[in-house]
Amino acid sequence: MKKTAIINVTIVKHDKMIPQGIVICEDSTITACGPMRQIPTPADAEIIDGAGLYCGPGLVDIHTHAGNNTFFTDDPVIAAQDHLQHGTTTVYPALYFSFDSEGYVNAINKMKDAMKDERCRNIAGVYMEGPFLNPKFGCDKENNPWPTVDRAKYMPVIEAARDVACVYAVAPEREGILDYVKDVKKLNPDAVFSVAHSEAAPWDVEALIPYGLKIGTHHTDATGKYHEYPDPEILGVGVDEAVNMNDDIYAELIVDSLGVHVHPYMIRLVRKIKGDDRIILISDAYAAHGKIPEGYDGVDDLNFDETGEIAGSRLTLDKACRNMMNHTGASLVNVFNYAAYNPAAAIGLKDRGEIAPGKRADLILVDAGMNVKRVIHKGETV
Repeated sequence: MKKTAIINVTIVKHDKMIPQGIVICEDSTITACGPMRQIPTPADAEIIDGAGLYCGPGLVDIHTHAGNNTFFTDDPVIAAQDHLQHGTTTVYPALYFSFDSEGYVNAINKMKDAMKDERCRNIAGVYMEGPFLNPKFGCDKENNPWPTVDRAKYMPVIEAARDVACVYAVAPEREGILDYVKDVKKLNPDAVFSVAHSEAAPWDVEALIPYGLKIGTHHTDATGKYHEYPDPEILGVGVDEAVNMNDDIYAELIVDSLGVHVHPYMIRLVRKIKGDDRIILISDAYAAHGKIPEGYDGVDDLNFDETGEIAGSRLTLDKACRNMMNHTGASLVNVFNYAAYNPAAAIGLKDRGEIAPGKRADLILVDAGMNVKRVIHKGETV
């Protein structure tokens, strides 16, 4: 049995910090953590001297398409390694609704194969961003292979994804969506759903809560309004309001440095409404190769297509955490919750997301600005 002791660190817990701390791991499991003055360093342990850095849980990105500007479905090794080097020890590649049935099955199987590759050790499953979204919202609007909720077409997809999908994203206004949700639940009783790319009325979102809807996909991004009255001066309500109103729904946020995906004022408002235990930071990274247009010089966490339009992000979660700190004044405790504890809790990952005895030894050492200095995955330094 391999023992490792990480000493001289400030431990970032779910609700506090422990200065001059020690974290002890045996193989891939945390066995003890706390002040060094109370927990003796095992004589037979490998010592990692944190030299005053902060030790937090490995980050959990439940929603991203790419890493190092490479789609997971094109090269999972490049994408997974990019996220891992930036402290994301658990990642769920997102599969978008532009896949047809065969494309979805092939992509899911490719991710299953990648999960067996040690170089993709942080891939834990997939995020099903589709197939049944509202094609009016999000990128690639013109490519929608799913005009109807067709059971013959979707059953092979959910059968392939049943053991690896962490979230199934849906637009509740799609006709026949409840049949799809029920079929998913039959194959995966613990399935988690999110509302995504949608202009559903709040009550239609709430109708899916009993079936496991507990996340708002990239909150305030690619969502529309339900307008009960035709007067254009009357503000409609919709997905964003439903996510804000229901305390148990987590809000995913894409937090880039310029506040393009979500304006910093909106980020602060969402934080005020949802509280620190219902926010999930995601990278939602995408692969695009357009030229950076004028006015965006020096921006390193946005993507642009060939027309100069924004095409997703180049974020990793450490960068998203830094941006969140800059935009809102959030602390290290807060951002580790947004990027580790909360996403793990939302999808039912009970063995990671925080530093505590019995949890998996996924740890990162960072400085006060959330710059990653060391990554430990299952007790091994990456």
